[in-house]
Amino acid sequence: MSTPEIIIATRESRLALWQAKHIQQQMAGLYPLVRFSLLGMTTTGDQILDRTLAAVGGKGLFVKELEVAIQDGRAHMAVHSMKDVPMEPPPEFSLRIVGPREDPRDAFLSNSYHSLSDLPAGARVGTASLRRECQLRARYPHLDIQPLRGNLDTRLRKLDEGHYQAIILAAAGLKRLGLTNRIRTLIEVTDSLPAVGQGALGLEYLATHPELPEWVSALVDPDTESCVLAERTVSRRLAGSCDVPLGAYAQIEQGDTLYLQAFVGTPDGQRIMRATARGHRNQPGELGEVVAQDLLDQGAAELLAHCRR
Repeated sequence: MSTPEIIIATRESRLALWQAKHIQQQMAGLYPLVRFSLLGMTTTGDQILDRTLAAVGGKGLFVKELEVAIQDGRAHMAVHSMKDVPMEPPPEFSLRIVGPREDPRDAFLSNSYHSLSDLPAGARVGTASLRRECQLRARYPHLDIQPLRGNLDTRLRKLDEGHYQAIILAAAGLKRLGLTNRIRTLIEVTDSLPAVGQGALGLEYLATHPELPEWVSALVDPDTESCVLAERTVSRRLAGSCDVPLGAYAQIEQGDTLYLQAFVGTPDGQRIMRATARGHRNQPGELGEVVAQDLLDQGAAELLAHCRR
C-alpha cells in the first residue's frame, strides 16, 4: 500500500518557504504515516515589483495561483500569510487560521536611526502599505514616505544600499527568519495599528477533501482564529483592500473578552476614523460587525469611496 501524500503549495520567497516548511513539519509530526511535500510557485504578486499592490490588483495576487494549483490537483492545500488573503475566498475552499500568532506589530528598521522620532525632516521611509503610509503621514508629516516593493531580502538590500533612511516591515517575518537583530524598534499598536491578520498563518484547501478538514483543525489556535476572524469581519464589511488604508487588531483580554480596534483613513493621513469595542471571544464576527458599523456611522463609506477614486 502506497504512502498517502499531501502536497502543500507555497510561494517561493524565503519567508513563504519558512512558513510552509513550518506547517509541513507540524503536520508530519501529527500524521507520521502521511507524506507532506512542498510545491513552490512564483505568483503574479511576486513578479510585479515596479508598482504598488493597489495598482496591480491587490494582495490576492499572492494567493490566486496557489488556489488554481489546488483546483487543478497539483496541490492539496496552501499556506498563506493571513494579511495577504482576500476577504472572500472562493466558495469551494475552506480557510482555517492556525497559530499561535507571531508578533503582529510593525517594525522600524534603519542603519542610522533608532526610531521614527529620530528621523530628520525629509528622511526617506519605505513601505509597501497604504495602512502604514496613512499612519506615518499623520504622525510624522515631515518625512518622505516612498513605496517599497519586493520580498524581504530585496527590501533589506534597498535599505542597506541607501535608497531609504528607514523602512517599515512586519515584525513577524523578521522574527520567523531569525532577523530580529535588524529591528531597531518595534512600533506599538497604539502608534501603528497592524494589518488585518498580520502575524497569523492560514491554511486553505478544498472543502470537499476527505481528510484535510480534520487534520488541519489540529493546528488551529482558537485565540488566534477568533482574533483574526474579528479583524477580517471589519475588513469584509468595509470592503477593505490594498487601495484602502485600513487596520484592525484584536486581542484576548482577561477571561473571555475579545478587544478589537480598527481604523480607516486617507493615504495622506489627513483623515482617520477609529473605533473600538469589546465582546465575547466566541463571537468574533458579531464584534467585527459592531466595530465596522461604528466606522460606517462616522462616515467611513464616503472616505473609502474617496480613496478608491
